[in-house]
Amino acid sequence: MFTGIITDLGKVTGMEKRGDTRITIATAYDTADIEIGASIACSGPCLTVVDKGEGWFAVDASAETLARTNLGGWQTGTPVNLERSLKVGDELGGHIVTGHVDGTGEIVAIAPEGDSKRFRFRVADQALAELISQKGCVALDGVSLTVNEVEDSADGTVFGVNIIPHTQAMTTFGDMQVGDTVNLEVDVLARYVARLREFG
Repeated sequence: MFTGIITDLGKVTGMEKRGDTRITIATAYDTADIEIGASIACSGPCLTVVDKGEGWFAVDASAETLARTNLGGWQTGTPVNLERSLKVGDELGGHIVTGHVDGTGEIVAIAPEGDSKRFRFRVADQALAELISQKGCVALDGVSLTVNEVEDSADGTVFGVNIIPHTQAMTTFGDMQVGDTVNLEVDVLARYVARLREFG
């Protein structure tokens, strides 16, 4: 379980394709304090630490993870938003994030808005888009954000969020461009409400 509050900006230092894909990530975390088998959210997906050393850890990404996320496009040098899993008593500063990515969204516009930037994303998957609501929560590349507006059109649903300067500096959003793809996790409450409606 996570909150969508990024605590380190790591970097991919290796990608090795096997049965799964082994990804090595450089980090400022004290890796002596990270157990093998621990969960770390890596730009959204919750991945299991399978190896580690001073200043780095490694995770395995399955074919399912690569199919549902943007990890298949990662390469050496790709920056990664990192968040360690919650412990009892930790501050819940964002919203409840599971690390189970639902799909992806594409950045279609970035515009300055005061000191912040307004990012707009298109979601082509209509079933997923129906779970995104104005003033609801989403996790984008693992970052907890509030949805400002949602607009439906023939070629997909577009929604907007504001990225403040602090978030730009501390996450991958500082270098994102139009056309980039982000990992999208909808609010877990929206998932369950949608499921309950099926039995309504």
